[in-house]
Formats: sequence, C-alpha cells, structure tokens
Amino acid sequence: MSRLWDKGAPLDERVLAYTAGDDHALDERLVKYDVRASIAHAEMLAAQKLLAPADLAVIRSGLAALGAEHAAGQWKIELADEDGQTALEKRLTARIGAAGGRVHLGRSRNDQVLTALRLYLLDAAREIAAAAGEVATALDDLALREGETPLPGYTHMQQAMPSSVALWAGGFATELRDDARGLEDCARRAGLSPLGSAAGYGSPGLPLDRDHTRAALGFDAVQTPVTAVQLSRGKAEAQLLFEITLLMQDFGRLCADLLLFYTQEFAFVALPDSFTTGSSIMPQKRNPDVFELVRGRSAVAQSCLNEVIGIVAKLPSGYQRDLQLIKPPLFRGIDLALATSSIVAVGVAGVRFRADRIKLDPAIHAAEEANALVVKEGIPFREAYKRVGEKFRK
Repeated sequence: MSRLWDKGAPLDERVLAYTAGDDHALDERLVKYDVRASIAHAEMLAAQKLLAPADLAVIRSGLAALGAEHAAGQWKIELADEDGQTALEKRLTARIGAAGGRVHLGRSRNDQVLTALRLYLLDAAREIAAAAGEVATALDDLALREGETPLPGYTHMQQAMPSSVALWAGGFATELRDDARGLEDCARRAGLSPLGSAAGYGSPGLPLDRDHTRAALGFDAVQTPVTAVQLSRGKAEAQLLFEITLLMQDFGRLCADLLLFYTQEFAFVALPDSFTTGSSIMPQKRNPDVFELVRGRSAVAQSCLNEVIGIVAKLPSGYQRDLQLIKPPLFRGIDLALATSSIVAVGVAGVRFRADRIKLDPAIHAAEEANALVVKEGIPFREAYKRVGEKFRK
C-alpha cells in the first residue's frame, strides 16, 4: 500500500512494521487534537490567501466529521497509515477530494504531531492535577472524620513525637496539592506552539501567520526560532513525567504508611473487605494488594521519566526518528498517574483508624517536657534535655 510520502519504490513491509511499531495505536488518543490543529492550520492558510474559502469550508466540515466518527469508534488508525496524521489526511482526501491535499501546505508531520501532542499534554497535566486534588480531598475528609485520633510520630522508625490523624493526613494532602501545582506548571513548556516550524526550519516562501494558529489553539506563545522546536522535544514530556514521578512517590509513601499501619503488629487501621484481596492458601488472610502495587509503581513512573530522558540525550539538532519512541513511556506514565490517583482516592476513603489499638509510648512527650522546663525555669535547653533524658533512662 502506498503512503502519502512514498517516492515510488514499494516499502518493505518489515521496515514499515519496525519503524511504525505501535505508533499507529498510540496516536488514537491524539486524533481529536490533530483535528483541532488541522482546522486551525487550514483557517490560517485561508486568512493568508493560501487556501480558497470553498476549500476551507469542505476541509473544516470534513475534519469535524472525521473527528466525530473517530470518537464514536467508527474508524481506527491502521498500521498501513503508519501514524494518526497520515490516517487523518488520507481519509479527508478520500472524503472531500483534491481539497484534502491542500491542508498540509506549510507544515510537516513533525510540527503536526508535536502540536497535537502538546495540546494533549496540557489536558493530561490538568486532568492529573485534578485527580491528585481528589486524593487530597479524601485525606481532608479522613482528617475531619478521625482527626483527633492520636498517632505516634516516627523518626528512624521509633516513636518520637506525638502526632494525630489530622497531622498525618494533612501532611500528605498538602504535598499532593503541591504536586498538583507542579503538574500545572508544565504548561510553561507545553504551552508553546510548534505549528509552522514544519520539519524544524520553517516553510520558506510561504507567508504563514504562526500567531494565528497559536491564538486559535490556545497556546501561550509561539515557539521561536523554528530551530528551537526540535531541540525542545522531550522537555515538556520529561517535565510532566518528572511531576508524575513526584506524585507517584507521594502516593507510594502514603501507601507505605498504610501498609505498616495495617500489619497485625501495628493494627492502627482497618480496611474494607471490598478493597483487599484473599489468599489462595490461607483462609484467614486479607491482603492490601492495591497499596502494595501503588508503592511499587512509583518505580514504574520513574522508569518512564528515565526512558524519555535517555532517548533524547545526545541527539543532534533537527528532527530524528528516535523522538517517536518518546510516546510509549509518556503515555504509560500518564495512564499510570490517572489510574493510581483514582484508586488511591477510593482507598483513602475506606481507611478507618482503630483508636483502641494505637498506643503511645509515655516517653513520646519528652521533647515537650524539656521545652516546658525551659519556659518554666528559664534554664538552657541542653540542661532541660539532659534532665528529661535522665528521667526516661531510669
């Protein structure tokens, strides 16, 4: 099967399978963004007198229809298409005729896919930030329900200072909201419009208006010069994955606490049966598998980040096909963050602290006693520290 950019000689199907890989399947999530960007690009071409009004009308309606049909599951990108951009243009041309071949003027698949990808990244960052906020809200609710329940605060895994469910939950909620802000900050890089940079060097001889498409698509600024666009590939993606890694690490630490609290030796918390699994051999056991997998998948998030950084490292300037390989770890990290946020919010909602099982070592108030001696007697803290220490060593 010939492709839009074939030069006449048939392509070895083994080459197609290896170079396209699963890119055609990955691009399914980008189709709606490619439709938006393609319409904006066509409207810019018409405004610059590079596209006739009649052609713009059929291109706009054709793209809108194809986008709606794809969303309804009426067509999918095929391996023969190689990628979503080609699949869309091929179907558009088959539907509206020669006008479909005019929409690609002034752009390359490189800036086309990157535009769709950045629009997707902006949406994904906002969605993950909102999902992290939902977990923070679940922790707020837990603090409201059981905030007065005392907890030991640990340092070096030893009871050290008095704490409470409110303090414990509040600390994690605060950090998750900080993670959400970090995700929102990803818009600084993802919010730059690459459209019009073509294959990395612009479109000589064409009076393109890059700011027209920037405004139509809601980007914050046009990325200039055009040679910076390909040099920036992987940065917005890595930044998002870095923030996802921090979020997943906070989820992992939250779950590590809950796993410790759920042990029979601690027994600080109870979990609903609907959120735990059974053992295949031990009838009495309920296993907190979800929290264990969340803890482990923080490493998966970091591996996604490392993969993207490793792909981009030491590439020369301009477009390189290696950059296509960013998509699998990027999408995997995004999906992981969304799925984990959803399940952790449910898990936190089901946590119940067992106040009757939580015992605080009397020595946990030692620092408070030392501070009280300083206030009451005016002695140096180190003297108070020594006196209280001797009391608990007796």
